[in-house]
Amino acid sequence: MDLNRRQLLWASGGVATTVLLAACGGGGDPGSGEGGKPRRGGTLRVGALGRSSAITRDPHGNQGNESDYLIIALVYDTLTAPGERDNTVGRLMSRWEPSKDLRTWRFTLAKGAVFHNGRPVTADDVVWSLRRLHGTPAGSARLPGIRVENITANGKDTVVLVSDYPNAELPMIVRLATFVLPKGTPEKQIATAPGSGPFKLDWYRGGNARLLRNEHWHGGQVRLDAIEVTMFESPQAMANAMMSGQIDLASNAGPVAARTARSRPDIRVLRRRDDMAMPIVMRTSDGPFADPRVREAMKLVVDRKVMVEQVLSGYGAVANDIMGTADPDYARDIPQRRRELGRAGKLLKDADFDFSRTYKLVTTEDIPGLAESATLFAAQAREAGIKIDVVKQESGAFYTKTWLKGDLYTNYWGTNDSVVFYASKTMTSGAGQNEANWSDEDFDAAYKKSIASSDAGERAKALYRLQQIEHDRSGYLLWGMADGVDLAAPKVHGLPNLPGYGRVQLENTWLAQ
Repeated sequence: MDLNRRQLLWASGGVATTVLLAACGGGGDPGSGEGGKPRRGGTLRVGALGRSSAITRDPHGNQGNESDYLIIALVYDTLTAPGERDNTVGRLMSRWEPSKDLRTWRFTLAKGAVFHNGRPVTADDVVWSLRRLHGTPAGSARLPGIRVENITANGKDTVVLVSDYPNAELPMIVRLATFVLPKGTPEKQIATAPGSGPFKLDWYRGGNARLLRNEHWHGGQVRLDAIEVTMFESPQAMANAMMSGQIDLASNAGPVAARTARSRPDIRVLRRRDDMAMPIVMRTSDGPFADPRVREAMKLVVDRKVMVEQVLSGYGAVANDIMGTADPDYARDIPQRRRELGRAGKLLKDADFDFSRTYKLVTTEDIPGLAESATLFAAQAREAGIKIDVVKQESGAFYTKTWLKGDLYTNYWGTNDSVVFYASKTMTSGAGQNEANWSDEDFDAAYKKSIASSDAGERAKALYRLQQIEHDRSGYLLWGMADGVDLAAPKVHGLPNLPGYGRVQLENTWLAQ
């Protein structure tokens, strides 16, 4: 059976749980082709956003380009993955078992897992890959609470991870970016190292790639012969390619493209609700937003409904400054924060906020709506007397100079189904991707209590407390959740409908004749 977060509490008694890989395909549109049945064969032409300056070939690097992430996720397997019915299911791992204290986790490799060169995947490969990942700048955020020496192998098919603290959520946390490569791959060969995923690399040129079906994928039958990925530097260019028939699928095309395509009978608009978090990040440790009264005021300045209507063309939903809105345990009864300019002004006055200064809000155009959200927010802030200058940076400069360092900037996250995911990676003290440089003892305590408890009631209380603190004091101004919007030709079927990592699992996709 699948292992979700509630079942983890049961599994903490030491009972091993088997996870079926077939459940991780992300569901999708069953579609209909010849005979109404999925067929084998064909090449899917996919468009994805990216910029030449942000290209990365390293599976353990920061994938700033949608195109790079898509290619890497199809070539390499992660340990676990999002599931259609349950939050976490197996990918490269078939089962996992916690110790009674929830600190030691034993992961078992899926039977038949082999690299594209024919060599079987072993526990040593996984350990080497996770240790390499741990050593990257973002590695500690992707493996929170795990020291490199506590990543070990026990035989050929068992990987042991020991956490510094009890963690019932560890299988969920290792869903993203734990891509596995052959042990000992030289650094100069990382870009072309074989994976064990459903597709293997045929060629790669300047952000574009051709992937071929892996006939021996351990996860089951792959229907497409090949996938060709074309990188586009703007949503408009990708939408134009879709309209002219140059591609079959425009991945994450955005609301403007969806609005344009609605009148086209030859294009399907596919919508994944609440797919992407689009927060404005305020640095909390120092600078103009260190005072929590200033941060609260900024959260009261924004008109969330107008942001969703104008920036997302209605393809989204209002959010409440808590990351992880699709979590089953999301605190929906915390009152929705609304626009209150009078209260915001009083908070700013009490905090001696400098109204004479112009504050820079840094953004990029990597994702549809990011730059537009910055511009609209700046206009709304002016109504409260706050002067904001929007600065656009290209991807390379943004991730080098602004991300994790800036006082005020936009960002986006393509996963949305776990409050604990964000807490562990971006908000606990010392987290590797602590975007607002936030440190709060009460938040840290609530986080550790929520992941350590085997009692569902106690865990729920701690998780609610964690979200209340995040809502009240964190550096995230999460005004809205953007829907994921793909454009697809009528012949494309079996596309995943899960958000985040789930949406790039194209192994069940097929083409009608």
